[in-house]
Amino acid sequence: MFAKPFRVKSNTVLKGSDRRKLKADLSAAFPSLSADDLSELAPNKEEINVVKIYAHKGEAVTLYVLHKNPLFFELEKRLYPTVYVLWCYPALLPVFRTWAPVLQKLIGGADLMLPGVLMPSCGLPDVKQGSCCAVAIVNNRAPVAIGQAAMSSAEMHSSGMKGRGVSILHTYMDYLWAFGDKSNPPSLQDDDDDVEDANGEPCEVSQKEEYKDDDVGKCVEEQQSSGDTVEDQACCGFEELSLTEKEEDKVESSNEKSEETQDEQKTPQEEMDALLLQCFLHALKSKVKRSELPLLTSTFLRNHMFTCCPSGKQLDIKKSRYKKLSKFLQVMQQQYCLVQVKELTKGVESIVEVDWKNPQLRSFSVPEEAGVENKVLQGGGEGEAPYHPPEITTLYSVSARLEPLFLDTNKRKGTTMHPAEIRSIVTDYVKKNELVDENNKNYVTINPTLCDCLLEKSEYQEVESLKWDDLFSRTLGRMQECYQVVFPGQAPIVKKGHIEPIDISVASRGSNKKVTLIKNLEVYGLDPAAVATALQHRVQASTVLQLLPGAKDRVLVQIQGNQVHQVGSLLLDQFQIPRKYIQGLDKAPKSGKKK
Repeated sequence: MFAKPFRVKSNTVLKGSDRRKLKADLSAAFPSLSADDLSELAPNKEEINVVKIYAHKGEAVTLYVLHKNPLFFELEKRLYPTVYVLWCYPALLPVFRTWAPVLQKLIGGADLMLPGVLMPSCGLPDVKQGSCCAVAIVNNRAPVAIGQAAMSSAEMHSSGMKGRGVSILHTYMDYLWAFGDKSNPPSLQDDDDDVEDANGEPCEVSQKEEYKDDDVGKCVEEQQSSGDTVEDQACCGFEELSLTEKEEDKVESSNEKSEETQDEQKTPQEEMDALLLQCFLHALKSKVKRSELPLLTSTFLRNHMFTCCPSGKQLDIKKSRYKKLSKFLQVMQQQYCLVQVKELTKGVESIVEVDWKNPQLRSFSVPEEAGVENKVLQGGGEGEAPYHPPEITTLYSVSARLEPLFLDTNKRKGTTMHPAEIRSIVTDYVKKNELVDENNKNYVTINPTLCDCLLEKSEYQEVESLKWDDLFSRTLGRMQECYQVVFPGQAPIVKKGHIEPIDISVASRGSNKKVTLIKNLEVYGLDPAAVATALQHRVQASTVLQLLPGAKDRVLVQIQGNQVHQVGSLLLDQFQIPRKYIQGLDKAPKSGKKK
């Protein structure tokens, strides 16, 4: 989970009441902790920080930090200790042991597989599927990874020690560990020297001696040395970020896994520099046309570079070493002669020329991965069908009062029908009972059944005939209106009443700050989280998902600023939602005014 950088949402100090709640939660989650242990982990007079983060896959995680070290992290309302806590309390969780070389795989994001688990003389720890457990290296009790048991101990034995044993959440040397003081695990004597491999065969002492505590240090040195190499390469700037496309054949022949490991060791700033450069070259090569020049730099960033950002990533110039778009474009112009930027009007810069024959630009290969909005349109994941808007049809349900009118066609109370079908049934009824006025065929004579079904009591003695249109409108007006929603490949869904439109509104937060609120996306089969991500990449503003009060399983999407125009464009153009089902498009800011 923390093998890649995470994004910090907020960092606040834990209040007194929340501190007591944290102690109670820790005591419930880890009964082996004594009162003194809890006082050490959550001291009353020490400042504890609550850091809310988003992992690289979007999971919302809460960290509890003491003395700049993350002690616990909360995921899906469940507390997990970090390696910093387990080094002080190694017996806090059930521990699986493995060989030192496996640590490098775990740091890279792999799970612990059962063939790599060592069998102590006392047997495997007793765990259930989903139980929180730790992983330690042989000859050292200090845990180096935390995760969830993929199966129970009994299932591990019955499977012949094959398959996934522990789904790893956090490891030594990952980005959560790097959020702390980056200390190394202590050397804790392993009491159980008798171990067996996955096949149940005893391991020789000489074999065990090959994996001393030094091996953990060697793994760390290898990881750090690979990180130093990447840092040295990144310092070279533009050439090492992406413009080494001339050596593309050599890169392709190298091991892809080692490349991924090196990428993970980049600092967040270096990763943002590489992403910025990739989006810049991608936009120049596949988005910008000669006819668009001169092109405002702000428009180039918003309409071209942002749309080239790979899915799962967010382009933020402030997190790069350039800090500003103007500085980045200045480097691209002066050092690499890719573009020419001029200030055509005071304070407004534009790209006036692009060197399309530049060797660096020509050698750049456009990534195959589509942008985040395209991914949302395709359902947000592999193997899912592309999104298509539902077919929405207005229906009418037979009421108790009108049931005699539809008795001949076996349409009982609650039966739903299309308006055209209702019109056909009423027409057949009139003709079958010879109710068409002989003198004026535009009128229908009212018989006792039509009188009871369609007329008010005050009209019983006054109204003897109705026009055809009035007859149909009265029939529909006395039926229960419903709607039918049909998603591709799914059974129709029929509900009473009117379908709720997607509601877009603008609210004020604080002093003159606007936020855009979107609700009822689920009615149209749209995932609020996916729409929020698409909007976040489109406008580069933060989004928040909140449960909608008073509505079950409904989520409200909130995005900073008045983004009604962008939300409308996404729903109308990308998702093809009909305009009549979108409410609030008139709240878009007028041109020339501040959002």
